[in-house]
Amino acid sequence: MDPWLVLALPVTLALVGVAGLRLSRAAVRRQFRHRARHLLFQFRARVDRYKLVERDRIREALLQDPVILAAISRHAEQAGTGEAEVRVKVNQYVDEIVPFFNVLSYYQLGYNLSRLTINLLYKATIEYRDQAGLERIPRRDVVVYLMNHRSNADYVVVAYVLARVVSISYAVGEWARTWPLEFVFKSFGSYFIRRQYREALYHTVLERYVQLITLNGVTQGIFPEGGLTRDGALRPVKIGLLDYIVRTLEEPGFDRDIWLVPVGINYDRVLEDRTLIRERIIGGERPSRLRQLAGVASYVGRNLFRLLTGQLKRYGRVAVAFGTPLSVRGWLAAQPAGLLALPKPERLPHIQRLAELALERIGAVIPVTPVPLAAAALLSFGSSVIPRSRVLDRMDELRDQLAEGDAKLVRGELPLSEVWDRAWRMLSMRRLVVRQGDDLVILPRERPLLEYYANSIRHLLPEEARIAWSPAAEPDTTLPRLATRQEMDIMTRDHLVPPRRPAGPAT
Repeated sequence: MDPWLVLALPVTLALVGVAGLRLSRAAVRRQFRHRARHLLFQFRARVDRYKLVERDRIREALLQDPVILAAISRHAEQAGTGEAEVRVKVNQYVDEIVPFFNVLSYYQLGYNLSRLTINLLYKATIEYRDQAGLERIPRRDVVVYLMNHRSNADYVVVAYVLARVVSISYAVGEWARTWPLEFVFKSFGSYFIRRQYREALYHTVLERYVQLITLNGVTQGIFPEGGLTRDGALRPVKIGLLDYIVRTLEEPGFDRDIWLVPVGINYDRVLEDRTLIRERIIGGERPSRLRQLAGVASYVGRNLFRLLTGQLKRYGRVAVAFGTPLSVRGWLAAQPAGLLALPKPERLPHIQRLAELALERIGAVIPVTPVPLAAAALLSFGSSVIPRSRVLDRMDELRDQLAEGDAKLVRGELPLSEVWDRAWRMLSMRRLVVRQGDDLVILPRERPLLEYYANSIRHLLPEEARIAWSPAAEPDTTLPRLATRQEMDIMTRDHLVPPRRPAGPAT
């Protein structure tokens, strides 16, 4: 056989194989693009164009940003290192922060997974308190959804609710920077932030990224409390991200408005509730790490068995309510001129007031589901044994007070006895309260969990009603209860509280 033929044959086969591979890859890409277009047509949702920009182009824009370049020089000078070394660090920050949005991942994987999870565990209620106000937002303007943070499931719930309106990019904490969560969240368009990291260089990179996507109209979702509530009540606001977003209005050529849409979320059961309150319980036992892991494994195992045997029951309601949007340009018009150009120490008090106004609007639209209403009624007696008939009367009183304050009661049109029955199914299933004849008995070790749910609606009640059932005023000091914010500050200062860890499912 001709030696040239022997040599040419494998080369030809290799070239044919490479060509076939390229063609197949091109076919796969075409199929993915076709599927992505089909999903967008099916959902009829808005996807901000900038979310589809290649990640390398965003990286290049950040690395050439004059503000970041100045921060690199400043950091190199202060640290006494070369700029090349600082650029390596900036590259790491960009890789960590910048996502890679994928339409198939968001709408094929994310939507179906969230729909399955929510419908499996809850009955969902959605309300728009000011539909006309939301519809009046110009399409070209930037929308930022501000939400209270009760559970890690909040990300899933709100994304599911908004799936047929817009794809939303979240600011996600470090708890999700583990495989495969990091890949999943980034493919959903979420960006990561280090909440307790104080380095100026990092915050410059984060700020410029947030302003870059705001400048290009990306719809975002942030939790102004900065983390999950540990006692059920709204936490004080964190203003860093909001300051970054609002200062985008100072960018040359940016003529859009920014709208802050308040979103209130509440649950009849938060999956990780016991884990969240553990560090705040006064008089409670702190379980060991091994015991916590055993509890989580037991929880997952029990519910998996219930799912496979068809015995898994829903955890009541999850309710989401959207409030009246707030125009940032409209708010700025009532503030001192040149506010956004002020030095940081002078500017932040004004941004703090804007954040508190937004949090107030979030609190006003938090829905009242059956379990929080029942928990508030039970705790209002200051006793562990309560006649059942009196609980219904107290729920009726609280419901009237909430209605007077324009609070949203989920299924408020139902008879009170049916609302109680819905709450009782959850309270008895979790053995927070037991029935003894005609009386209801609050189990001592479960009082903190009742406080956690009651606190979610406490701010909606009149001041006199809040004082009447304040758990901190419990006369029996031997009972476990949740620490107040002031007590928690003292315990943290005196190193009596272990450092916080990411919250997992409740045991």
